[in-house]
Amino acid sequence: MLDINSLSKIYPNGTHALQDFSLSVGKGELIAVIGGSGCGKSTLLRLLSGLEAPTRGDIRLEGRRLTEPDGLVNLVFQEPRLFPWLTVADNIGFGLRHLASGEREKQVSAALEKIGLAGYEKRWIKELSGGQAQRVALARALVTKPSVLLLDEPFSALDAMTRVELQDHLIDLWRVDSTTMLLVTHDIEEAAFLADRVVVMRPWPGRVLEVVDIGLPRQRNRMSDELAAVKRRLSGLLAHSLHESGRTATA
Repeated sequence: MLDINSLSKIYPNGTHALQDFSLSVGKGELIAVIGGSGCGKSTLLRLLSGLEAPTRGDIRLEGRRLTEPDGLVNLVFQEPRLFPWLTVADNIGFGLRHLASGEREKQVSAALEKIGLAGYEKRWIKELSGGQAQRVALARALVTKPSVLLLDEPFSALDAMTRVELQDHLIDLWRVDSTTMLLVTHDIEEAAFLADRVVVMRPWPGRVLEVVDIGLPRQRNRMSDELAAVKRRLSGLLAHSLHESGRTATA
């Protein structure tokens, strides 16, 4: 469905951010990408979203090569990046301006219902909590029914309780829409809890160390021994990645 082939990025200043990243993602998969600073996680999402052009390699969505921003690929950032001069409804409906007003209102209302904010249509962004604002950002990204949703550490700026709540909510949205998702995160627990597979990166330049199949059924118990074992494995791989990179940097 989404095929990433030998993707590399070298910036004009010589920074080698990503090297030979390859991954095939099936329809409806939820993939997490973890790794230390400098491993190219955010660069990967910028390449997939068309905000940056790769130095080498290509990206194909259902066989079609992506070379620029595409309406079937949406990106949610760490900060909600909503328009403060628009209401909640107008923010969510921003990508639906081509629709007649009645149909747009219907889809926005359905999106608000999905994210648990029915009745918030006329609220201003400044009236929302951080968690509510991120829910609106998710709704805005999903209301256009993208084939792929990219998430760049969307919950990292939130408090622990809100972060857990929104992780559960993301799974609920994923179940309803079966949207293919790629989530970049620093949080090993988040990756293990949410993902079908986890890509562990190593830095300088960013490249794949290992792809881990989580292999746990839904619903997942955050306190289970099985999830704890997955987290230990991911933690060990990440530590190995950083250790090997440190040795390379000092060699």
